[in-house]
Amino acid sequence: MDHPYQNSQKSIKKAIFLDRDGTLNVDYHYVSNPDKIQLIDGTREAVEIFIHHKFLLFLFTNQPGIEQKIYTRTDVEACNQRVIELLGNPHFTEICIAPESTYAPNHYRKPSPRFINEMIDKYQLNRSECHMVGDKETDVFAGINASIQAHLLESQYPRSPQCEKLIRNGKILTFKHLLDFAQKLLMGLRPIPRKES
Repeated sequence: MDHPYQNSQKSIKKAIFLDRDGTLNVDYHYVSNPDKIQLIDGTREAVEIFIHHKFLLFLFTNQPGIEQKIYTRTDVEACNQRVIELLGNPHFTEICIAPESTYAPNHYRKPSPRFINEMIDKYQLNRSECHMVGDKETDVFAGINASIQAHLLESQYPRSPQCEKLIRNGKILTFKHLLDFAQKLLMGLRPIPRKES
């Protein structure tokens, strides 16, 4: 696949894997209408930071509504395109739409690391220089399962005891929103110690 870094691809070893709904755009249940897409504040600036620092961008979105026949893949692709337009048309090296409504290791649906692993192999990325960012546990566990850095954005979703333990141990870093992550990425992503309640 052609992309703007193809002439220097060998020197680019780092990437950001981004969830879509709740990470880039406001998440309402089963996002399927591109006319209703609204970016989360600061998202465009965050993506500009990633591009400036030469991260390859990958979009990785679970869309179970396809298999459930709530909407179509064409609907999802239209929403993806609208998100990209609102972001200022940055280049995403590849986009994965996982249509499955249930998880299986051989599926692309997060927390499966299949897409991430395939992209790391295809583009010869350094796992230590790759980041998975999302607002749901399935996002961060996809990153953990692929042995890359995993980052959880604040959301309305409850956290499991397993997730809370990984946060306390510094295995998952948490951020207010994508721009917060991007700014701290430039500072080295040092976790802030959490006080036990």
